[in-house]
Amino acid sequence: MALEVQSLESAVVRFAGDSGDGMQLTGSQFTNSTALSGNDLATFPDFPAEIRAPVGTTFGVSAFQINFGATSIKTVGDQPDVLVAMNPAALKVNLGNLRKGGMLVLDEGSFTTRNLQKAGYADNPVEGDALDGYQVIKLDISKMTMEAVKDFGLGNKEALRCKNMWTLGLMLWMYTRKRQPVVDWLEKKFAKKPEIANANIAALNAGHAYGETSELSAHIHQYEVEPVHAEPGIYRTVTGSQALSWGIAAGGDLSGLEVMFGSYPITPASPILHTLSGMKELGIVTFQAEDEIAAICAALGASYAGALGVTSSSGPGIALKTEALGLAISTELPLVVINSQRGGPSTGLPTKTEQSDLYQAIYGRNGDAPMPVVTTRSPGDCFEVAIEACRLAVKYMTPVMLLTDGFIANAAEPWKLPDLDAIEPFPASQAKTPEGDETFNPFLRDEETLARNWGVPGVKGTEHRIGGIEKSYDTGHISYDPDNHQKMTDTRFAKIDGIAGDIPDQVVDQGEDSGTLAVVGWGSTYGPIEEAVKRARADGLSVSHIHLRYLNPFPKNLESLLKGFDKILVPEMNNGQLKTVLRDKFLLDAKPFTQISGLPFKISDLLGAIRAEIAS
Repeated sequence: MALEVQSLESAVVRFAGDSGDGMQLTGSQFTNSTALSGNDLATFPDFPAEIRAPVGTTFGVSAFQINFGATSIKTVGDQPDVLVAMNPAALKVNLGNLRKGGMLVLDEGSFTTRNLQKAGYADNPVEGDALDGYQVIKLDISKMTMEAVKDFGLGNKEALRCKNMWTLGLMLWMYTRKRQPVVDWLEKKFAKKPEIANANIAALNAGHAYGETSELSAHIHQYEVEPVHAEPGIYRTVTGSQALSWGIAAGGDLSGLEVMFGSYPITPASPILHTLSGMKELGIVTFQAEDEIAAICAALGASYAGALGVTSSSGPGIALKTEALGLAISTELPLVVINSQRGGPSTGLPTKTEQSDLYQAIYGRNGDAPMPVVTTRSPGDCFEVAIEACRLAVKYMTPVMLLTDGFIANAAEPWKLPDLDAIEPFPASQAKTPEGDETFNPFLRDEETLARNWGVPGVKGTEHRIGGIEKSYDTGHISYDPDNHQKMTDTRFAKIDGIAGDIPDQVVDQGEDSGTLAVVGWGSTYGPIEEAVKRARADGLSVSHIHLRYLNPFPKNLESLLKGFDKILVPEMNNGQLKTVLRDKFLLDAKPFTQISGLPFKISDLLGAIRAEIAS
């Protein structure tokens, strides 16, 4: 029998196995139970791009990492405290990440000669000294799962598929999580296949019972993580893609416009299409197009017709949408373009995260074609940023690029449901039928925002020409006049530059507003930078954290704020793109700290970079 329950402030658990072992499902169900226990958490689904890599090979290893605790959790954790390895390949790929002294739970039954060969092991690591320095729990999970589900009439293949539930049951016991939420989920998911539901529940219970009744080694404890003291409210676990989709729906409601979402499936952006397609009752129209070009053109057409057009993709898809993006800038129609960044170039690393599309977002079009660019920092932040992208698009009659990334899209965290009534509406303004001697000019502009007159088809008297050829500033007719082209180009830039006066001043997320070093980040680097700066400040270093939401235009106080620091360090998951933009805009000697591995930053790496920069 295990020893007493030991209290922990936080823990990092990583589930790893073959793509067919259900590790994403196991991790997500452990996450749900953890959220219901009141812990703060951050997750990291880490899976291969191949739909079905050869079984048992390192190419097919899928993992899910969760960091949870009784305090605020901002990252997925540098190193797991516990690694669950369902086969030799999972062990080989993930062992290097496990902290020394950490716990290793192995399905010993999967360590067959054939599987060891597939993973590239010459010798069985379980039998030698390769695992010295870890707390190793060797269990024949496959055999015990088969025994647990033998009464349900499943074939060997179906029965073995239940071993992830056996493992989940053991881990729920180890961290004193409740099983009932998982049982409820299984009964709902397999409502039409009760034998499958019952077998999985039996495996779940068997894993839990094993923890309760078996004589695990004397140093294995049950662990308890107290609930975090969070702001009162209703919380739920949310992924970045979910929050972003809900933000788009809210943006449509706040603007008084119907939302038309045109998209073509691509990793990691597809979940946005999945989520929005289930929101028909909110007036969301979704369209799965035959390609990326059709998707953005359909969304732009919807905007021309008076709706709020939205499209999404990842880097390669955004490249295909580029010409239509220029058309949206030329026609000055509202459009939200979501880029869920992934490793590039080209197909690159489809399931891995990166921040390498910043140049593409700010500069990546023919002609002088300015466009606002905003970015999200966490899954929950996606809701607010999506609304802001809708506001800017509608108010300024312009396409807006919203940058998120694969990590944010798939990761989950607790999210306090917002008070929608507290969000200020931004009703769209559309042209009405001219009265008396009035004539309609589609490029008649709002004096403050420079947004053009939005004439919607079907409104008498607002008929006008539309298309990519330059139009007259004064009439909206086609114009090749040199002075007019200069004026229209200047006006398009002035409109986007003017947004700087309509967005909040940049704040310092942590630390003073001047000092030795400012660490400037954007996107999903928020959590690791926040933690690294916190530790550096605890060591007495003069360092502050500034995290950007608005990348084009920058907040109007950003230049003066950054010039209050002796040094600027810009950590990015690219080759230094924001660093270059900051140098371009402000002539600052910003220093890059880059990582292009498809993985999030580790806190320890950032802390080392901060110390090195201050010491230099």
